[in-house]
Amino acid sequence: FLELMVAQFKNQDPTNPTDSNEMMGQIAQFTTATGISELNSGFKQFQQDMAGQQALTAASLVGREVLVESDKGHLPADGSLTGKIKLPVDVGNLTLSVYTESGELVRKIELGQQQQGEVDFAWDGMNDDGRAQSSGRYLVSATTELDGEVYSLATLSTARVDSVALRNGQSPLLSLEGIGELSLANVQQIR
Repeated sequence: FLELMVAQFKNQDPTNPTDSNEMMGQIAQFTTATGISELNSGFKQFQQDMAGQQALTAASLVGREVLVESDKGHLPADGSLTGKIKLPVDVGNLTLSVYTESGELVRKIELGQQQQGEVDFAWDGMNDDGRAQSSGRYLVSATTELDGEVYSLATLSTARVDSVALRNGQSPLLSLEGIGELSLANVQQIR
């Protein structure tokens, strides 16, 4: 800015001086251009800092369990497939259905009357006949009936974070056991 102003004074014709209002307008333009440049560099630094923070957060999740919105879940060999169901209103007949990946119904669990909010669920790995199912990925579906209509509800599944993939300029991807890859932005709860 100062270099430009000095150059203007050096090259100014003394017999035809620049109008002071015009000169002040040019000074204001130089100041604005400098401010915008500084703002841009500050914002770029902020973006880099945020990306670094996201990477650290994502890396700290490896080995931990998170809750994500998904219709998939993982049944561990020695545990239960767990999660939550989002209820926008009170319901009188909430049902959780568990399916194989090919779509075969394994278990239907009647959860009955529930209040608005998030309802916890756990499937112990037994089918409707009481036989233990193998560990692995299953599909979950929650439904309720209101005024004769069947409504599907959003399900949240608990999954262990196996690894993290960092991509330049994008949210880190979490590799979730039994679910697959999801963005860090999809995590709704860390357990």
